[in-house]
Amino acid sequence: MKSYEMEDMEDRCGCSVIHEDVVNDVREHMPPVEDLSELAELFKVFGDFTRVKIVYALFRAEMCVCDIAALLGMTKSAISHQLRVLRQAHLVKFRKDGRTVFYSLDDDHVSTIFAQGLTHIAHSENHSNQ
Repeated sequence: MKSYEMEDMEDRCGCSVIHEDVVNDVREHMPPVEDLSELAELFKVFGDFTRVKIVYALFRAEMCVCDIAALLGMTKSAISHQLRVLRQAHLVKFRKDGRTVFYSLDDDHVSTIFAQGLTHIAHSENHSNQ
């Protein structure tokens, strides 16, 4: 058997018994469909590499559009478009200082989500290297 076939077999459950107590408990505590749908949409926003780079930049420091564009080697227009998506998802906010608009992460929850994602990736890399 090939190794990918062995891995596929490891993922299959060999039992046919429904653990009704577990299923019922999870069903009872399952968030409303609307909430899970919004969560899926939130994670979709993180599914874009450019937006992840922008969030990382704002995770490190408050920045204006010009700074983010220079950092990522993109146009201000392209960055503004991605910031609009992030703003609509309530992941970033802005403040004006004269003619300059500075962006930052919306709140501590966004920082926590991002930090946890980075921690998860680091843990996964360390785990796969063992």
